[in-house]
Amino acid sequence: MEKKNVILPKLNNLTPTIESTALKLMEEAGELAQAIGKLRGLSGEAERCSEKEAVARITRELLDVAQTAVSMMFVLEEQYGVDLEFARQEHIQKLLKKGYLKMG
Repeated sequence: MEKKNVILPKLNNLTPTIESTALKLMEEAGELAQAIGKLRGLSGEAERCSEKEAVARITRELLDVAQTAVSMMFVLEEQYGVDLEFARQEHIQKLLKKGYLKMG
């Protein structure tokens, strides 16, 4: 199974909640969709950016989405006592059961 590790920090000077982080996650996902729209010419704007510029923006927005998801993981651990390693293992088992992953 091929893996990609992305390690992102806990952000400082914030007091996130599940609600505020979920809203931020949706905002960032919208910005990611907008960047993809620019790449595919789906933004409705007459002017398109180059593929290189669009891919760079997609990359930045995807990392914003990932950072926000990581922030929500910190909230779940710290405020609700969620065992994220256990949840991650359950997630992997779900993916295996659905056939999205093959071990070996």
